[in-house]
Parts: sequence; structure tokens; C-alpha cells
Amino acid sequence: MPDLDILTRRYGSPYYVYELDAVAGALADLRAALPAQSVLYYSLKANPHVAVARELRRSGCRAEISSTGELAAALAAGFRAEDCLYTGPGKTIAEIEHAIAAGVRRFSAESAGELDRIGRAAIARGVEASVLLRVNGASDGATGLRMTGVPTQFGVDEEQVLANPARFTAVPGARLVGLHLFPLSNARDEDSLIAAFRASIALAARLRDRAGLPLAVVDLGGGFATPYARPGARPRYHRLRAALAEALDDGVPGWRTDAMEIAFESGRYLVGDSGRLVTTVQDVKTTAGHTYVVLDAGINHLGGMTGLGRLARPAVTPDGGDGVTAKVTLVGPLCTPADVLGRDVPAPVPTPGDRLVVPNVGAYGLSASLIAFLGRDAPTEVVLANGEVTDASRLRLARTAAPILDELALEVS
Repeated sequence: MPDLDILTRRYGSPYYVYELDAVAGALADLRAALPAQSVLYYSLKANPHVAVARELRRSGCRAEISSTGELAAALAAGFRAEDCLYTGPGKTIAEIEHAIAAGVRRFSAESAGELDRIGRAAIARGVEASVLLRVNGASDGATGLRMTGVPTQFGVDEEQVLANPARFTAVPGARLVGLHLFPLSNARDEDSLIAAFRASIALAARLRDRAGLPLAVVDLGGGFATPYARPGARPRYHRLRAALAEALDDGVPGWRTDAMEIAFESGRYLVGDSGRLVTTVQDVKTTAGHTYVVLDAGINHLGGMTGLGRLARPAVTPDGGDGVTAKVTLVGPLCTPADVLGRDVPAPVPTPGDRLVVPNVGAYGLSASLIAFLGRDAPTEVVLANGEVTDASRLRLARTAAPILDELALEVS
């Protein structure tokens, strides 16, 4: 563990610490759980920090991106544009055109209309896009954050594809090469993960047999879990590789050949346990029988999961507190009652100046937070490799002049 006293004196408080050794360990564990020939995409939405993404690029991952900003981060990390998969609902024509101009050729299409837009943008550039159709199947009963099998903004329902396959296979400029199947995120257990993958593989086989869809590429998504903002270790998936091989052999027996690519995506599993947020107690006070610990970091620095009802439960460092244990409410410095990181958190009652450490926030930490709210400085992000600092930087927001998209719109009637 790095010396937090030294890092705090050097960079101040609060700050994030990302350990690249942990990233490498998570990648090794995940590769061991997947078929050896699998392609693995790193989902930059989890943590777009260039140094973190670069570590995964050097280790053979490709990049899954969902915006022009994530594309810029991927390119800065050294990913080739042709190794990026552009996903997400609601891609604008400007975003698609920008990606194609940058060299991106593989897209996940979330609807028939989006497939048309990708095709038009590719034709305008004189190229052909390689497209995966995102399809929603029936619920498989797996537990986790559901993304298919329920009403959702993602993808096309299986029934719609079966009713008119040609609508998705004959779009000029957009060559359909396979499927994007991502039923859930952050699976609760290995059985849920296996059930979700089995259902997706069966769905791919049905679409091949009943709709004639090509399966040169089958992206089975992710769902690999890790604790968030609380102590705990990543799960190890000891049965997953064998279960995947069995399901793939049954549903898409050509998967072991060069004629088919099986891909997976992961963000939180690869980087979640690499990151910690270090914050300092500013005040401790009791009101109406409740103890509030006021920190110098709040939902502006760690707010990504509050919309999902997942509140952080920070842990006091061993040298913090006076030995008295109580349930405390951890709050940040923002001028809003919403700035709560944890309620009724059992912890030694700290004193001002004590340090608290929030573990497992390498994914959906700073970049998923309200960093612009109230204009406070972003925390420093410190990157370590082999215990040594390799990068230390801070995000800053800047206002720039807006580009004019239509000169005629400037004319006043």
C-alpha cells in the first residue's frame, strides 16, 4: 500500500489513487475466466483516465466507447480507431460522422434508424461500417442491473428482428457482421452471469437460424461484478470458462474457428478495485442525536451511483478516530442536503484532520460525479505502478466559444 501520508502532503486532499498493478491483476483474472481466444473490450465509461486505459491497451484490450470524449481518451491512450467499438443509444449523426472520420469502423446499432444513420455517414465518407446489431431477448432470470429482458432504451426486440430481418441486413454503407448482446451489468453471482450468457448465446443461435443474421462477431457484453465504494474483493469466476465453452459449442459451434469472433466487455471489474478516494475530515458535529462527519469530498467527487440508490460506505483508515465506534452520517462540503455519501455508517468516530479512505472506486468514481456543481476543484488523480507515482493530474473545466453550426441562423428576420 502506498504511503498515504506522503501522498497527502504532496498532493493535498482529497485525491484519487489508481494502482496499475491492481488493473493488471484484474485483467489476468478475467482472462482466466473467459475462453482463451476471446476479444476483450475495456469500457472507458468506467474510468477514462488515459493512464488507466493505456495500461489495458498495452495488455491487449480493445476499447468500447460511447462518445466523442471517450473516443478522444481512447486515442490518447494509444488505442487505434479500428480497435474501438462505438456503442450507446442516441448517437447523433455528428458523432457518427466524427467517429468515422477518425477511423472508427465498428459500431453497435441500437435501432433500425441508427443503422440507417451509420450507413449514410459511412457512404458520405466513402467507406463501409462494420455493424453489430444490439438485440434484446427475453428475461433469463439473472440478477443484477438489467439492460435487456425488460422495457429498455437499448437495442431492438428479438421479435422485431424476426418479423423483418431484411430491414437490418440490407442497409447500404452498414454491413451487418454480428450481434451485440448485453443483458445485465454487475451480476450478483456467478450463476446469474452464466445464466445471462447462456441466454444470449441461445438468442444468437435463434437469430442465425430464424432470421439468417450473420455471426462473424458475437459480442456477449459483460456483467462482471466488483464491490463499489465499500470493502470487499472482486469475485473470481472459477466455473465461467467451462460453462461458456459448453454453451458456445451447443449454440454456435463455429466459435472456435477464425470465422467467428467472440467478444466481451468490462469496465468495473477491470479497474474497480484499483482506485481509492482519500478524503480528510473537516468537522464532526452532533445534531438531534445524529453524528455528522463533514469531509472535503462529496458527491462532486464520488456521486456516480447515487442515482441508482447505491451510496458509498467509506471506511476509516486504521490511524483515524478516537477508538469510539458509532453510526455516523458521512457528508461532503457542498451547500445542498443531497451531499451525503453514507448514512448510519458504523465507524470509529473521527476527529477533524483524520483521513478517511473509500475503497473500490477505480470505476464510476470521479468521471461519474457532479464535478461541475458549485465550482469546487476536482481532486488530484494519482497513478501508481509498482508503488511509484507515474502520473498525477487534475481535471479542470473550461468554457469555450460554441461553434456556429449554421451561419444562416445568425440572420435576424
